[in-house]
Amino acid sequence: MRVARRVETLPPYLFAELDRKIAQRRAQGSDIISLGVGDPDSPTPGHVVEAAREAALDPSTHRYPSYYGMPELRRAIADWFGRRFGVELDPDTEVLPLLGSKEGLAHLAVAFVDPGDEALVPDPGYPVYEIATMLAGGTAVPLPLEADRRFLPDFGAAAGAVSDRTKLVWLNYPSNPTAAVADLSTFEDAVGFAREHDLLLAHDAAYSEITFDGYVAPSILQVPGARDVALEFHSLSKGFNMTGWRIGFCVGSADAVRALATLKTNLDSGIWNAVQRAAIAALSGPMDHLDALRALYQKRRDVVVGTLNRMGWDLDPPLGSIYVWVPTPGGQPSAAFADMLLDRAGVVVAPGRGYGAGGEGYVRISLTVPDEQLAVAMDRIAEAVER
Repeated sequence: MRVARRVETLPPYLFAELDRKIAQRRAQGSDIISLGVGDPDSPTPGHVVEAAREAALDPSTHRYPSYYGMPELRRAIADWFGRRFGVELDPDTEVLPLLGSKEGLAHLAVAFVDPGDEALVPDPGYPVYEIATMLAGGTAVPLPLEADRRFLPDFGAAAGAVSDRTKLVWLNYPSNPTAAVADLSTFEDAVGFAREHDLLLAHDAAYSEITFDGYVAPSILQVPGARDVALEFHSLSKGFNMTGWRIGFCVGSADAVRALATLKTNLDSGIWNAVQRAAIAALSGPMDHLDALRALYQKRRDVVVGTLNRMGWDLDPPLGSIYVWVPTPGGQPSAAFADMLLDRAGVVVAPGRGYGAGGEGYVRISLTVPDEQLAVAMDRIAEAVER
Protein backbone atom coordinates (compact mmCIF):
# COMPACT_ATOMS: atom_id res chain seq x y z
CA MET A 1 0.00 0.00 0.00
CA ARG A 2 1.41 3.39 -0.99
CA VAL A 3 0.14 6.52 0.73
CA ALA A 4 -0.10 9.76 -1.26
CA ARG A 5 2.88 12.05 -0.85
CA ARG A 6 0.55 14.85 0.20
CA VAL A 7 -0.34 12.82 3.28
CA GLU A 8 3.14 11.49 3.95
CA THR A 9 4.54 15.01 4.11
CA LEU A 10 1.87 16.38 6.45
CA PRO A 11 3.02 17.11 10.00
CA PRO A 12 0.99 15.57 12.85
CA TYR A 13 -1.99 17.80 13.59
CA LEU A 14 -1.22 19.75 16.76
CA PHE A 15 -4.49 19.09 18.58
CA ALA A 16 -4.54 15.40 17.65
CA GLU A 17 -1.07 15.13 19.18
CA LEU A 18 -2.27 16.88 22.33
CA ASP A 19 -5.19 14.45 22.58
CA ARG A 20 -2.75 11.54 22.24
CA LYS A 21 -0.51 12.87 25.01
CA ILE A 22 -3.47 13.44 27.34
CA ALA A 23 -4.87 9.94 26.73
CA GLN A 24 -1.46 8.37 27.30
CA ARG A 25 -0.89 10.15 30.63
CA ARG A 26 -4.40 9.46 31.88
CA ALA A 27 -4.02 5.78 30.99
CA GLN A 28 -0.96 5.79 33.23
CA GLY A 29 -3.09 7.14 36.07
CA SER A 30 -1.98 10.77 35.95
CA ASP A 31 -4.39 13.53 36.99
CA ILE A 32 -4.21 15.74 33.89
CA ILE A 33 -5.87 19.12 33.39
CA SER A 34 -5.90 20.15 29.76
CA LEU A 35 -5.63 23.82 28.89
CA GLY A 36 -4.58 22.86 25.40
CA VAL A 37 -7.74 22.71 23.29
CA GLY A 38 -10.36 25.44 22.86
CA ASP A 39 -13.50 23.35 23.36
CA PRO A 40 -16.16 25.30 25.34
CA ASP A 41 -17.26 23.59 28.54
CA SER A 42 -20.61 25.44 28.69
CA PRO A 43 -23.70 23.77 27.17
CA THR A 44 -25.44 24.78 23.97
CA PRO A 45 -28.36 27.17 24.74
CA GLY A 46 -31.52 25.24 25.59
CA HIS A 47 -33.71 26.69 22.86
CA VAL A 48 -31.15 25.56 20.27
CA VAL A 49 -31.12 22.01 21.63
CA GLU A 50 -34.92 21.96 21.67
CA ALA A 51 -35.08 23.08 18.03
CA ALA A 52 -32.75 20.23 17.10
CA ARG A 53 -34.78 17.72 19.11
CA GLU A 54 -37.99 18.71 17.36
CA ALA A 55 -36.29 18.63 13.98
CA ALA A 56 -34.79 15.19 14.61
CA LEU A 57 -38.30 13.83 15.19
CA ASP A 58 -39.44 15.20 11.82
CA PRO A 59 -38.97 12.48 9.15
CA SER A 60 -38.31 15.11 6.50
CA THR A 61 -34.92 15.79 8.14
CA HIS A 62 -33.91 12.17 7.66
CA ARG A 63 -33.37 12.64 3.94
CA TYR A 64 -30.57 14.35 2.01
CA PRO A 65 -30.30 18.07 2.73
CA SER A 66 -29.71 20.78 0.16
CA TYR A 67 -26.14 21.06 -1.09
CA TYR A 68 -26.28 24.82 -0.55
CA GLY A 69 -28.00 24.89 2.82
CA MET A 70 -31.67 25.48 3.62
CA PRO A 71 -32.94 28.78 2.21
CA GLU A 72 -34.29 29.55 5.68
CA LEU A 73 -30.81 29.13 7.17
CA ARG A 74 -29.17 31.31 4.54
CA ARG A 75 -31.77 33.99 5.26
CA ALA A 76 -31.20 33.65 9.02
CA ILE A 77 -27.45 34.07 8.48
CA ALA A 78 -27.97 37.16 6.34
CA ASP A 79 -30.39 38.64 8.87
CA TRP A 80 -28.03 37.99 11.79
CA PHE A 81 -25.14 39.50 9.86
CA GLY A 82 -27.17 42.59 9.07
CA ARG A 83 -28.15 43.08 12.71
CA ARG A 84 -24.66 42.40 14.02
CA PHE A 85 -22.50 44.25 11.49
CA GLY A 86 -24.89 46.49 9.54
CA VAL A 87 -23.97 44.76 6.26
CA GLU A 88 -26.72 43.55 3.94
CA LEU A 89 -26.03 40.23 2.23
CA ASP A 90 -27.77 38.39 -0.58
CA PRO A 91 -28.64 35.01 1.00
CA ASP A 92 -28.69 33.33 -2.40
CA THR A 93 -25.29 34.43 -3.69
CA GLU A 94 -23.22 35.73 -0.74
CA VAL A 95 -23.94 33.16 1.97
CA LEU A 96 -22.83 29.51 2.20
CA PRO A 97 -23.43 27.24 5.23
CA LEU A 98 -20.52 24.97 6.13
CA LEU A 99 -19.90 21.74 8.03
CA GLY A 100 -18.07 23.82 10.60
CA SER A 101 -15.84 26.70 9.59
CA LYS A 102 -12.73 24.45 9.62
CA GLU A 103 -14.18 22.48 6.71
CA GLY A 104 -14.75 25.64 4.71
CA LEU A 105 -11.29 27.00 5.49
CA ALA A 106 -9.65 23.79 4.32
CA HIS A 107 -11.72 23.52 1.16
CA LEU A 108 -11.18 27.16 0.22
CA ALA A 109 -7.53 26.42 -0.51
CA VAL A 110 -8.54 23.53 -2.76
CA ALA A 111 -10.93 25.83 -4.61
CA PHE A 112 -8.37 28.61 -5.20
CA VAL A 113 -4.84 27.21 -4.96
CA ASP A 114 -3.36 25.20 -7.82
CA PRO A 115 -0.13 23.17 -7.51
CA GLY A 116 2.74 25.64 -7.45
CA ASP A 117 0.58 28.54 -6.24
CA GLU A 118 1.20 30.39 -3.00
CA ALA A 119 -0.88 31.64 -0.07
CA LEU A 120 0.13 34.15 2.61
CA VAL A 121 -0.45 32.47 5.96
CA PRO A 122 -0.38 34.20 9.38
CA ASP A 123 2.65 33.21 11.43
CA PRO A 124 1.80 32.36 14.15
CA GLY A 125 -1.62 31.20 13.00
CA TYR A 126 -4.22 28.45 13.05
CA PRO A 127 -2.50 25.40 11.48
CA VAL A 128 -5.30 24.64 9.01
CA TYR A 129 -4.39 27.59 6.78
CA GLU A 130 -0.94 26.15 6.08
CA ILE A 131 -2.03 22.52 5.95
CA ALA A 132 -4.88 23.24 3.53
CA THR A 133 -2.50 25.13 1.25
CA MET A 134 -0.11 22.15 1.31
CA LEU A 135 -2.91 19.68 0.54
CA ALA A 136 -3.85 21.77 -2.49
CA GLY A 137 -0.28 21.50 -3.74
CA GLY A 138 0.57 25.09 -2.90
CA THR A 139 3.23 26.76 -0.82
CA ALA A 140 2.38 28.55 2.42
CA VAL A 141 4.36 31.80 2.61
CA PRO A 142 4.59 33.18 6.18
CA LEU A 143 2.85 36.47 6.93
CA PRO A 144 4.80 37.46 10.07
CA LEU A 145 2.83 38.68 13.08
CA GLU A 146 5.18 40.32 15.56
CA ALA A 147 4.57 41.09 19.22
CA ASP A 148 5.79 44.67 18.79
CA ARG A 149 3.01 45.22 16.22
CA ARG A 150 0.40 43.65 18.54
CA PHE A 151 0.40 40.60 16.23
CA LEU A 152 -1.05 42.62 13.35
CA PRO A 153 0.31 42.25 9.80
CA ASP A 154 2.64 44.73 8.16
CA PHE A 155 1.18 44.88 4.66
CA GLY A 156 3.95 47.15 3.43
CA ALA A 157 6.51 44.48 4.24
CA ALA A 158 4.19 41.71 3.03
CA ALA A 159 4.15 43.18 -0.47
CA GLY A 160 7.67 41.83 -0.92
CA ALA A 161 6.40 38.29 -0.34
CA VAL A 162 3.78 38.49 -3.11
CA SER A 163 4.61 36.83 -6.43
CA ASP A 164 2.66 36.17 -9.60
CA ARG A 165 1.69 32.79 -8.09
CA THR A 166 0.17 34.25 -4.92
CA LYS A 167 -3.60 33.61 -4.85
CA LEU A 168 -4.77 33.99 -1.29
CA VAL A 169 -4.08 35.83 1.96
CA TRP A 170 -5.45 34.62 5.30
CA LEU A 171 -6.33 36.70 8.37
CA ASN A 172 -7.89 35.75 11.73
CA TYR A 173 -9.13 38.27 14.33
CA PRO A 174 -9.77 37.85 17.21
CA SER A 175 -6.80 35.57 16.75
CA ASN A 176 -6.14 31.96 17.47
CA PRO A 177 -3.57 31.54 18.97
CA THR A 178 -2.39 35.04 19.90
CA ALA A 179 -5.76 36.45 21.11
CA ALA A 180 -4.88 39.66 19.22
CA VAL A 181 -7.71 41.86 17.96
CA ALA A 182 -7.97 44.17 14.97
CA ASP A 183 -9.85 47.38 14.32
CA LEU A 184 -11.49 48.44 11.09
CA SER A 185 -8.41 50.33 9.92
CA THR A 186 -6.44 47.06 9.82
CA PHE A 187 -9.18 45.55 7.68
CA GLU A 188 -9.15 48.59 5.40
CA ASP A 189 -5.43 48.05 4.85
CA ALA A 190 -6.04 44.35 4.23
CA VAL A 191 -8.74 44.99 1.63
CA GLY A 192 -6.51 47.52 -0.14
CA PHE A 193 -3.64 45.01 -0.11
CA ALA A 194 -5.81 42.25 -1.58
CA ARG A 195 -7.19 44.56 -4.26
CA GLU A 196 -3.74 45.85 -5.22
CA HIS A 197 -2.31 42.36 -5.64
CA ASP A 198 -5.43 40.64 -7.04
CA LEU A 199 -5.75 38.26 -4.08
CA LEU A 200 -8.66 36.63 -2.36
CA LEU A 201 -8.73 37.81 1.26
CA ALA A 202 -10.01 35.10 3.61
CA HIS A 203 -10.87 36.27 7.12
CA ASP A 204 -11.52 33.68 9.83
CA ALA A 205 -13.86 35.36 12.34
CA ALA A 206 -14.64 32.30 14.46
CA TYR A 207 -14.17 34.29 17.71
CA SER A 208 -15.99 37.46 16.71
CA GLU A 209 -18.54 37.14 19.52
CA ILE A 210 -16.08 36.44 22.36
CA THR A 211 -14.70 39.86 23.29
CA PHE A 212 -14.05 41.80 26.50
CA ASP A 213 -13.69 45.19 28.15
CA GLY A 214 -15.97 46.98 25.71
CA TYR A 215 -14.19 45.84 22.57
CA VAL A 216 -16.57 44.78 19.76
CA ALA A 217 -15.05 42.87 16.87
CA PRO A 218 -15.77 44.32 13.41
CA SER A 219 -16.35 42.37 10.21
CA ILE A 220 -14.03 42.76 7.28
CA LEU A 221 -17.14 43.17 5.12
CA GLN A 222 -17.80 46.50 6.82
CA VAL A 223 -14.99 47.93 4.69
CA PRO A 224 -16.43 49.50 1.51
CA GLY A 225 -15.72 47.27 -1.47
CA ALA A 226 -14.60 44.33 0.68
CA ARG A 227 -17.15 41.93 -0.75
CA ASP A 228 -15.36 42.22 -4.12
CA VAL A 229 -12.21 40.61 -2.72
CA ALA A 230 -13.03 39.08 0.67
CA LEU A 231 -14.68 36.01 2.14
CA GLU A 232 -15.36 35.87 5.89
CA PHE A 233 -15.80 32.66 7.87
CA HIS A 234 -17.98 32.41 10.96
CA SER A 235 -18.70 29.55 13.33
CA LEU A 236 -21.43 28.69 15.81
CA SER A 237 -18.87 26.68 17.78
CA LYS A 238 -17.59 29.35 20.15
CA GLY A 239 -20.38 31.93 20.40
CA PHE A 240 -23.09 29.28 20.82
CA ASN A 241 -21.07 26.44 22.41
CA MET A 242 -21.75 24.20 19.40
CA THR A 243 -18.33 22.72 18.65
CA GLY A 244 -19.69 19.20 18.33
CA TRP A 245 -22.58 20.20 16.08
CA ARG A 246 -20.24 21.10 13.18
CA ILE A 247 -21.89 24.08 11.61
CA GLY A 248 -20.58 27.43 10.40
CA PHE A 249 -20.84 29.63 7.35
CA CYS A 250 -18.94 31.92 5.04
CA VAL A 251 -20.14 35.22 3.58
CA GLY A 252 -18.83 37.76 1.12
CA SER A 253 -17.63 37.67 -2.48
CA ALA A 254 -20.28 36.02 -4.65
CA ASP A 255 -17.57 34.66 -6.95
CA ALA A 256 -15.71 33.07 -4.04
CA VAL A 257 -18.93 31.67 -2.56
CA ARG A 258 -19.80 30.14 -5.94
CA ALA A 259 -16.36 28.55 -6.31
CA LEU A 260 -16.40 27.05 -2.82
CA ALA A 261 -19.98 25.83 -3.26
CA THR A 262 -19.06 24.15 -6.55
CA LEU A 263 -16.24 22.29 -4.84
CA LYS A 264 -18.39 21.29 -1.87
CA THR A 265 -21.21 19.90 -4.01
CA ASN A 266 -18.69 17.43 -5.37
CA LEU A 267 -17.31 16.48 -1.96
CA ASP A 268 -20.12 16.47 0.61
CA SER A 269 -23.88 16.13 0.77
CA GLY A 270 -24.69 19.09 2.98
CA ILE A 271 -25.53 19.61 6.64
CA TRP A 272 -28.16 17.53 8.43
CA ASN A 273 -31.35 19.58 8.35
CA ALA A 274 -31.91 19.11 12.09
CA VAL A 275 -28.60 20.85 12.73
CA GLN A 276 -29.53 23.57 10.25
CA ARG A 277 -32.79 24.16 12.09
CA ALA A 278 -30.84 24.39 15.33
CA ALA A 279 -28.60 26.99 13.70
CA ILE A 280 -31.65 28.98 12.63
CA ALA A 281 -32.85 28.96 16.24
CA ALA A 282 -29.42 30.09 17.42
CA LEU A 283 -29.05 32.95 14.96
CA SER A 284 -32.68 34.11 15.17
CA GLY A 285 -33.32 33.59 18.87
CA PRO A 286 -32.28 35.32 22.10
CA MET A 287 -28.61 36.25 22.51
CA ASP A 288 -28.63 36.80 26.26
CA HIS A 289 -26.31 33.81 26.79
CA LEU A 290 -23.51 35.82 25.17
CA ASP A 291 -23.20 38.31 28.03
CA ALA A 292 -22.89 35.45 30.51
CA LEU A 293 -20.40 33.63 28.27
CA ARG A 294 -18.22 36.70 27.85
CA ALA A 295 -18.29 37.34 31.59
CA LEU A 296 -17.29 33.73 32.25
CA TYR A 297 -14.29 33.85 29.89
CA GLN A 298 -13.27 37.29 31.12
CA LYS A 299 -13.22 36.03 34.70
CA ARG A 300 -11.07 33.07 33.66
CA ARG A 301 -8.82 35.31 31.57
CA ASP A 302 -8.24 37.47 34.63
CA VAL A 303 -7.36 34.40 36.73
CA VAL A 304 -4.74 33.29 34.19
CA VAL A 305 -3.27 36.73 33.54
CA GLY A 306 -3.34 37.68 37.21
CA THR A 307 -1.58 34.48 38.29
CA LEU A 308 1.13 34.80 35.65
CA ASN A 309 1.71 38.50 36.31
CA ARG A 310 2.16 37.82 40.02
CA MET A 311 4.83 35.32 38.99
CA GLY A 312 6.76 37.92 37.01
CA TRP A 313 5.14 37.99 33.59
CA ASP A 314 3.92 41.32 32.22
CA LEU A 315 0.83 40.41 30.21
CA ASP A 316 -1.94 42.70 29.00
CA PRO A 317 -5.35 41.02 29.30
CA PRO A 318 -6.44 40.03 25.78
CA LEU A 319 -9.57 41.66 24.39
CA GLY A 320 -10.88 38.67 22.46
CA SER A 321 -10.91 34.90 21.89
CA ILE A 322 -10.80 32.15 24.52
CA TYR A 323 -7.01 32.03 24.87
CA VAL A 324 -4.07 33.66 26.59
CA TRP A 325 -0.81 33.74 24.59
CA VAL A 326 2.11 33.48 26.97
CA PRO A 327 5.85 33.96 26.30
CA THR A 328 7.92 31.18 27.82
CA PRO A 329 10.29 32.05 30.67
CA GLY A 330 13.64 33.15 29.31
CA GLY A 331 12.49 32.45 25.77
CA GLN A 332 12.96 28.72 26.23
CA PRO A 333 11.60 26.43 23.49
CA SER A 334 7.84 26.18 23.61
CA ALA A 335 7.76 22.37 23.45
CA ALA A 336 10.26 22.10 26.32
CA PHE A 337 8.22 24.44 28.52
CA ALA A 338 4.98 22.62 27.65
CA ASP A 339 6.59 19.25 28.44
CA MET A 340 7.85 20.59 31.78
CA LEU A 341 4.34 21.70 32.74
CA LEU A 342 2.96 18.31 31.74
CA ASP A 343 5.62 16.43 33.70
CA ARG A 344 5.74 18.60 36.84
CA ALA A 345 2.21 20.01 37.00
CA GLY A 346 0.03 17.59 35.06
CA VAL A 347 -1.18 20.54 32.99
CA VAL A 348 -1.39 20.56 29.19
CA VAL A 349 -0.78 23.77 27.25
CA ALA A 350 -0.36 24.13 23.50
CA PRO A 351 3.27 24.78 22.40
CA GLY A 352 3.47 27.86 20.22
CA ARG A 353 5.75 26.23 17.65
CA GLY A 354 2.74 24.24 16.49
CA TYR A 355 1.30 27.49 15.12
CA GLY A 356 4.32 28.30 12.96
CA ALA A 357 7.90 29.44 13.41
CA GLY A 358 6.63 32.75 14.79
CA GLY A 359 5.00 30.89 17.68
CA GLU A 360 8.30 29.64 19.04
CA GLY A 361 8.89 30.95 22.54
CA TYR A 362 5.17 31.01 23.41
CA VAL A 363 2.48 28.67 24.71
CA ARG A 364 -1.28 29.02 24.39
CA ILE A 365 -3.54 28.59 27.40
CA SER A 366 -7.20 27.83 26.77
CA LEU A 367 -9.95 29.17 29.03
CA THR A 368 -12.40 26.33 28.36
CA VAL A 369 -12.24 24.39 31.61
CA PRO A 370 -14.45 24.86 34.69
CA ASP A 371 -13.38 27.60 37.09
CA GLU A 372 -12.30 25.21 39.82
CA GLN A 373 -10.10 23.20 37.45
CA LEU A 374 -8.57 26.35 36.02
CA ALA A 375 -7.69 27.60 39.50
CA VAL A 376 -6.04 24.26 40.35
CA ALA A 377 -4.17 24.27 37.03
CA MET A 378 -2.80 27.77 37.60
CA ASP A 379 -1.71 26.85 41.13
CA ARG A 380 0.12 23.84 39.72
CA ILE A 381 1.75 25.96 37.00
CA ALA A 382 2.89 28.49 39.59
CA GLU A 383 4.43 25.76 41.74
CA ALA A 384 6.12 24.06 38.78
CA VAL A 385 7.62 27.28 37.44
CA GLU A 386 8.81 28.45 40.86
CA ARG A 387 10.48 25.07 41.40
